[in-house]
Amino acid sequence: MNRLAGAFPWTRREIWTRKLLYPGHTFPTAAAPVAVAVGLAIRDGVFAPMPALVAFLAGWLIQFAGVVTDNYENLVRQPQDREHPELVEAVRAGVLSHSDLKATIVVCYGLALLAGLYLVRVGGLPVAVIGLASILASWAYSAGPYSIGRLGLADPLFFTFFGVVSVVGTYYVQAAAAGAPAFPFAAFAASLPVGALITNILIIDDIRDREFDRVKGKNTVAVRFGVNWSRAEFLALFAFAYLAPFWLWAGLDLGAWALSPLATMPFGIALTRAVCTRDGFAELVPFTPRAAVLALSYCALLGGGLAIS
Repeated sequence: MNRLAGAFPWTRREIWTRKLLYPGHTFPTAAAPVAVAVGLAIRDGVFAPMPALVAFLAGWLIQFAGVVTDNYENLVRQPQDREHPELVEAVRAGVLSHSDLKATIVVCYGLALLAGLYLVRVGGLPVAVIGLASILASWAYSAGPYSIGRLGLADPLFFTFFGVVSVVGTYYVQAAAAGAPAFPFAAFAASLPVGALITNILIIDDIRDREFDRVKGKNTVAVRFGVNWSRAEFLALFAFAYLAPFWLWAGLDLGAWALSPLATMPFGIALTRAVCTRDGFAELVPFTPRAAVLALSYCALLGGGLAIS
């Protein structure tokens, strides 16, 4: 679609890629847990590329559907949404519609279910449970009468599904494809720093959006307890993520290469300093994708370290 001269300066493609798809955010957070699961699977001799790839695609589709659901709910409940004025104006200009968003949600969840059928064939009932729970969590984050975001429970949701469920589930389908289905404790342990860093992405958003969330009735930690509590949570999760490699190395005997993620610490410290000193919405906008890059870099090094240990 061409630009609407003098009326709305964004094309349909720009709205979808820059304000809905968030490639700098959604792709890294979908890929990060898969990188760790693949590295551990290589170490254990159960690496299976096709199940890992399909798990990544299913995870990304579920995440993207959740993002679109969140924006749809915002536009329906807050037609004058001050947090996303570009989307409000896009709807008014006819560049975007509620039906476009609903169709995208249905298609993404539908494709995720199709991918899930393959994974269920590989891994059986446990995979079906993981997949359906992930879809439900993605939808319930912002939709339904008791959305998880409005209840202030998004942080444990992100930690659990982007960390534990994604890593352990991706490992399991690979092991099942190799004929040795298992939920090893090492996969659970390696998932914990993943969940911590990805939850920190959400915390940056919550600090940045707290004034908008207060109006919308979203009881995030930043809204309920204040920005300093969110920063304390961020620092605790950051510290945990960078202490975890020592546990993986010395406590679980996963090899010294499990310490590889420590190479990202300077980037992580710079990000943490910014989160703890910057306060304005515009100031914090660039740091969500940077936190996603940090999570992916950390997980790529952790996965690689586990693979060669």
